[in-house]
Amino acid sequence: MTLTVGHITYANCAPFFHFLEDCGFNGRIVDGVPFELNRLLAAGELDLCPSSSIEYARHASDYLLLPGHSISSMGAVQSVLLFTDRPLNELSEVPIQITGESATSVALLQVLLQEFFQVGNVTFNRTEPGAVGLDGQQLPLLLIGDRALQAKKEMTDSCMVLDLGELWYHFTGLPFVFALWIVNRESARQKGEEIREFLQQLTASRAKSSRSYAALAQAVPESAWMGEKELVEYWQRVSYDLDPLQLEGLRCFYLLLEKNGLIEYRSGARILCMIRVVATPGSPVISGRDRSTAGSAGRSAARA
Repeated sequence: MTLTVGHITYANCAPFFHFLEDCGFNGRIVDGVPFELNRLLAAGELDLCPSSSIEYARHASDYLLLPGHSISSMGAVQSVLLFTDRPLNELSEVPIQITGESATSVALLQVLLQEFFQVGNVTFNRTEPGAVGLDGQQLPLLLIGDRALQAKKEMTDSCMVLDLGELWYHFTGLPFVFALWIVNRESARQKGEEIREFLQQLTASRAKSSRSYAALAQAVPESAWMGEKELVEYWQRVSYDLDPLQLEGLRCFYLLLEKNGLIEYRSGARILCMIRVVATPGSPVISGRDRSTAGSAGRSAARA
C-alpha cells in the first residue's frame, strides 16, 4: 500500500521534502497550508503530515506521532510574526487580523496575550490571504510561513514586528513546537510497515538537506524572493528535532491552553499522557512522562 503524505507549502518544510523521493519515497504528496492539511488528516484523506501542534492537542486520541521530527524554535523563528501598531498590552478588544492558515499560531498568540500580558477579550478577524497587506488599516496582523517572511522583507518602519517564538522563549525558557509529524491512527494500523519505512526515508532526506543547506537553497524556488543566504540562516534557526526538551515545551503549551480555556479542562495533562509515537525497532514509545529538567519557568507558568 502506498502512503498519502501532506506537504506544508512553506520554506521551512523544504529540508523534509526536497530529497524525499531520492531517499526512496514513491507515494502521493498533497500540498496545502496547515489548516487545510489538518482537515484532510482528520478526515482520513492523508495518512500523515507535518501538522499543527494544536491539532494533536484537540484530537490526540485519533493520532500517533512520528518520533524525532518537528518544526520548532528555541527563540525567534522568523516566520510566525505579529505586525502591530500598538503595544501588546493594549490589544484588548482590538480585532487581530488572521489569514486562517494556522490554528497553532492563533492559539499561541492568545496564550501569550492572556497569560503574560493580562489582555482580556482577545478577538480575531479572519481575512482572505490575498487581501492581506501592511497598511495601517489592517493592523494588528498575524502572518505565518512564507507570507510572514515576505512581509517582513517588505515592511517599512510603520509598525512593530514581534516574533511569537521569541516571545514564548522569553517567558518560558522553552522551545515552541509549531508542528508535529502526525499519523492518522487508522493509517498506522493498516499501513504500519509503510509508515516505519517512511520514517527512515524522512530521516535520510532531512539529514541530506542538513549536510548542505547551501546546495538546498540553490535548488528551491523560495531562493528567488528570499535569497540563498537568508534561506540557509532561516533553516539553521529552525529546529527539526523532537526531543525531551521539545516535549517539555509542548507540555507547557498544552497546559497553558487548558489554563486559559482554549482546550477542555484537564485535557492538557491527559494529552501529555497520550503522546505516543509510531513504534520503531529499538525505539521505545515516548510518553508524556519523558521530561527534561529544563524549563522550570515554563512549568511554573503552567501551574500558576
